[in-house]
Amino acid sequence: MKVSVGQFAPTGSVTDNLETIERLVAQAKAEDADLVLFPEEAMLAVSKVTGPLNAAIEGNWTKFVQKLSFLAAENSVAIVAGGYEQSDDDLPYNTLAVLAADGAIMGTYRKIHLYDAFSYQESRSIKAGDVGQIPVFEIAGLQVGVLTCYDLRFPEVARRLVNAGAEVLLVPAAWFKGEHKIEHWETLLRARAIENTVWVAAAGTSSSHTIGHSAILDPMGVPIEYLGDDAEALVTADVTRRRIDEVREYLPVLANRRL
Repeated sequence: MKVSVGQFAPTGSVTDNLETIERLVAQAKAEDADLVLFPEEAMLAVSKVTGPLNAAIEGNWTKFVQKLSFLAAENSVAIVAGGYEQSDDDLPYNTLAVLAADGAIMGTYRKIHLYDAFSYQESRSIKAGDVGQIPVFEIAGLQVGVLTCYDLRFPEVARRLVNAGAEVLLVPAAWFKGEHKIEHWETLLRARAIENTVWVAAAGTSSSHTIGHSAILDPMGVPIEYLGDDAEALVTADVTRRRIDEVREYLPVLANRRL
């Protein structure tokens, strides 16, 4: 399977962000990608919203997913991208949409670990998803699991996905800048790949307050493709089960588990 990771700086306009996504999907198609991953706030950057968040996203989640569905079918490529979905109360969900290459909605994942850290309180404006979710999907013959940004700091999330069969972990994020934050991001991506012997593809927003640094890592934690703080860019890599099998033959950590 060929996986593309698209990186950009989302604005406060859903329409503008969808235009950027459309450009990057076309580039992914040109590189024969089977799947393209976009960042956590691909639909809308909360920092760019003026006024109540619910008012900004009203009706736009449906618009966003419908456009992703159209782009997936038009380009014959699966798409995973993040946005904000209204809930049954005053706080929306931070949600990922997973679209098949024929445009079908395979499912969604509502972020379970809200970023209440480093003096930020995501839970003040976002509702946490159900911890019972196990978002694993079959795409182009491989089992793909998804988790969002702060979820990366909780190894049990990735392990649960791997226990459910995930061979590739997708990590959309809006990873805040700050002291040691790039080092944390890169270390955690490597750790999730190494400890589970799976591929990891991560898409980050690249803005004045987020780091970018999207990457695709193999099951040994080696970055195969990566970006810096590029404002808009895309990378593509071959993601194979053969590489997983090779690594697990000489590093059988999953088979050697005792707990």
